[in-house]
Amino acid sequence: MDLIEDVKAALRASRQGATVLNLGVFDTFPELAGRLFAQISGNVAVGSTVHSVYAADATLVEITTYDIAETARRNFEPGGAAATLLFARGAHAVMAHRVAHMIWADGDTTLALAIKTSCARVLSNDIHPAAKIGAGFWLDHGLGFVAGETSVIEEDVSIWHNVTLGSTLNTGGARRHPHIGSGVVIGAGATILGEVTIGANANISAGAIVLEDVPVGMRALATKATVRGTARVSFLNTEKSNK
Repeated sequence: MDLIEDVKAALRASRQGATVLNLGVFDTFPELAGRLFAQISGNVAVGSTVHSVYAADATLVEITTYDIAETARRNFEPGGAAATLLFARGAHAVMAHRVAHMIWADGDTTLALAIKTSCARVLSNDIHPAAKIGAGFWLDHGLGFVAGETSVIEEDVSIWHNVTLGSTLNTGGARRHPHIGSGVVIGAGATILGEVTIGANANISAGAIVLEDVPVGMRALATKATVRGTARVSFLNTEKSNK
């Protein structure tokens, strides 16, 4: 079965779940995407725009379905691509960005920013519509992810939550943000700033602060926490624990 049929099967399996999602009738990916984003954003106009952009670009549908399939595979999602499309906040953030990016590229920067902002309020991330993201992007959780205007993310990159691809404020111009090579994996809470390049298949550890290039296939590690002395702060109710 294709993705749309898988989603329909998942909704038939849970009548109450289908009622909560309230996606109505759909037969194509653009229709489903539009209905999904109308519910996510609480704005019918957002859903209509998402529908229109996907309906006008079959390649964008292919890229998005690949994003979803890869997210399901890398995340060991038991519900497969259908569950990923319906429930994965990170996948929704990537979809919203892809729509906003297409609109930005077509020259309607106001609408692009409106779509980005309407979805970001709910999905809790901030990806500039001009940022370039390759196919096969897995954004796990999606919460707190920030990518600046000149960020470039190549194909098959995996990024966890609370990652920042930002600038140092020391440079301006055509490139101020990181370039992330294909196959890179970036752990939760990492911060990558400035015109740095992360080489293909590199690993950036959780919590790392990266201010210089990382070569192809190498690891950038954060300082590991150490245990030092006894705990000094506690909010336990000692009266309750003594009873």
